[in-house]
Amino acid sequence: MNDTSGPGSPARTPLVLGLLGCSAVFASAFCFYFSTVVIRWSRDVVAIDSAYFAFFRFLLGFVVVCILMALNRQGPSPKRYHLLIGRTVGNCVAVYCFYQAVRYTSVAEANILNMTYPIFVAMLSWIVLRHQRDPVAVAMVAAAMAGVWLILQPGRIGMGISSLWGLGSGISAAFAILYLNLSRQHHDTNTVLFYMFGLGSVLMFAFFHRRFFWPNAAEWYYLTLCGGAGIAGQFLITIGFRYVTAVEGGVISSTRILLAALLGPWLAADPALGPAGWVGALLIFGANVVLAVRKGR
Repeated sequence: MNDTSGPGSPARTPLVLGLLGCSAVFASAFCFYFSTVVIRWSRDVVAIDSAYFAFFRFLLGFVVVCILMALNRQGPSPKRYHLLIGRTVGNCVAVYCFYQAVRYTSVAEANILNMTYPIFVAMLSWIVLRHQRDPVAVAMVAAAMAGVWLILQPGRIGMGISSLWGLGSGISAAFAILYLNLSRQHHDTNTVLFYMFGLGSVLMFAFFHRRFFWPNAAEWYYLTLCGGAGIAGQFLITIGFRYVTAVEGGVISSTRILLAALLGPWLAADPALGPAGWVGALLIFGANVVLAVRKGR
């Protein structure tokens, strides 16, 4: 009888694939974070509007998807246009608000508030699917909202417009995720990405074309670095979710909250989070983990 328990044997294959999936999802979280760091770096060197960064990300993604579809000799197969459009609009608003938050607040605050989208997904799901309400989820949403308040206005009353950009990115991302879940029931991944990147480029150009220009060498560098990091994150998370469960992927994706809090002072020259900010970040992270685990069950 052959021994199949040794290294590299078929018995270890699921473990290797699981580690690959976890690594890919974690790498995607870092890529999404790094794309915002690039925007912060560019602020002292070039004058590029947030809308231009978002447009370039969509345009670059569209080119990559078209190349992949051409190599695979596979075209888009749209079936429910309203779902594809809803996904695109939600994602466009989320990315623009996200980049605006990076520009006017801190990289850490923008990323942490953007990662509130699982909480808003839960809240929106309750409106549509009332049977999914449960006391634990309600408590997690309350905890996350307390975390948001601690990050935005610790010790103060009221909220500035700059902080609303980050919160708006989380809310609009929640709508985008709901449309993505519905759209994936009828479309393959490439079709969803084709319309999201392609139509997203058109929408961003239609609304913000006056802010666009032909970039010089330095501007090309920052646009490509930011857009490339965002696209790499998109493909890494797509690959990673093939080998991990939804719970594992959701929890690992939420580590972007901790990455932003830890690396902000080092990579983006952000002010370090104070005690209240750390409590808020951990409340949001913990609520995301609990909601992901309950969803998996």
